[in-house]
Order: sequence, then structure tokens, then C-alpha cells
Amino acid sequence: MERTVVRCAEGHVFSTVSFPMQQAGRLGPGRLVRCPRCARLRSAVPVTLERR
Repeated sequence: MERTVVRCAEGHVFSTVSFPMQQAGRLGPGRLVRCPRCARLRSAVPVTLERR
């Protein structure tokens, strides 16, 4: 399984195994996932990793 790095609405960055409807661009990038730091369902968006 591929992991996706996401950022929740509170700013916490974590990885998740599944990011539901990742390919559905018409719905926007945000999804509700359970943040391990907040322990709540939060809106999360994929993080774009930059190479330095």
C-alpha cells in the first residue's frame, strides 16, 4: 500500500495508508481523515514534498 503525506486543518503533518478519492479532482483536494495528533476527524490535504 502506498502512503500519502497529508496536513490536517490544525497544521499537523502525518502519513496515511489510504486517502479516499485521491483521484477525484472535481471534489477538491481536501478529505476528512482522523488526525493522530488531534484524535478528531479533520479536513486534510496532500502535502507536496519539495526536494532541496
